[in-house]
Amino acid sequence: MFIENIHLLNFKNYEALELNFCEDINCIVGPNGIGKTNLLDAIYYLCMTKSAFNSNEALNIKHEAAFFFNKGIFNDKSLPKKQTIQCAYKQGGKKVLTLNKVEYEKLSLHIGKFPCVLITPYDTDLVREGSETRRKFFDNTISQTDSAYLEALIKYNHYLKQRNNLLKQFAERKQTDLTLLETYNTFLSPLAKKIHTCRQAFITAFKPVFVQYYKKLSAENEEISIQYESKLSEEDFDVLLQQNLQKDLIMQRTTAGIHRDDFVFSMEKFPLKKVGSQGQQKSYVIALKLAQYEWIAKEKQIKPILLLDDIFDKLDDNRITQLLNIITDENFGQIFISDARPERSEKLLEKMSREVHFFHIPDFLKL
Repeated sequence: MFIENIHLLNFKNYEALELNFCEDINCIVGPNGIGKTNLLDAIYYLCMTKSAFNSNEALNIKHEAAFFFNKGIFNDKSLPKKQTIQCAYKQGGKKVLTLNKVEYEKLSLHIGKFPCVLITPYDTDLVREGSETRRKFFDNTISQTDSAYLEALIKYNHYLKQRNNLLKQFAERKQTDLTLLETYNTFLSPLAKKIHTCRQAFITAFKPVFVQYYKKLSAENEEISIQYESKLSEEDFDVLLQQNLQKDLIMQRTTAGIHRDDFVFSMEKFPLKKVGSQGQQKSYVIALKLAQYEWIAKEKQIKPILLLDDIFDKLDDNRITQLLNIITDENFGQIFISDARPERSEKLLEKMSREVHFFHIPDFLKL
């Protein structure tokens, strides 16, 4: 599966842009600030129904414009015809996503149909930031291969928000209705158990794939691991809710559940954040993304689109060489690489056995 053509109107810094891509490696070059990342994000948007960087849709509209429109033509050779994805959003309105001109009733139904993996310089936030960042990464991975998991996660977050609102109302009114609260517990419990079971099974299968990619990327021989931590591994969710009832009432939020889970990154049995060098942390997160790619490709039997945003500046020569050796393997499909230095990209990619097309973004902005 690959994207053949993209057409943007008022998306971020692009007033109008249309490009045709090759099936192999597409290198997006131009000076910093010209919109290379925005173009990769537009591809990500068509695959994932949202920006990788802006949760506020208004920020995806070009300054002083009233709307944005993204259109992509995808080629899945297993299907009889090309697939057209269109997404439009008007300031203050509803986002509309269509596949072959048929609008989705729920955006979540699109997730996983056109899988993609994005690697950016900001991925080390997975190491530095809190548990929410790591949960989002693993939820993204599982959701692209398991629609039932995504549906359970959406429902869980919906009922969790309602339960938290109810706890706040109890505090404001100085009245507690435990019977009503138990109703939300009943909704949340089976969803939490399903999500927990899926995460456990996933990390068991994912971990060895990740370890192998780290070994390929790093010349060193550190012992690395990922540990899934959840209170549900120790206690039934219904029991946890009862144990934390008074705490929930005081804090006015649900203090236990799968929304508090974490994935602990370690090296030599110590937290990666504390003992890993910058290079080791970069290798770790790139290995996570490459394992994500392999996992999705295996589960979906579709090679995701791989988006590499400005990573040459952030890696040493050895890691760049190892990464390029990995991604030019036949197991990888269409690849996009952004770089501010065209001469560097040309030198790095000149010996690639795969077809490489260069797109100098300033040339297209002049049209």
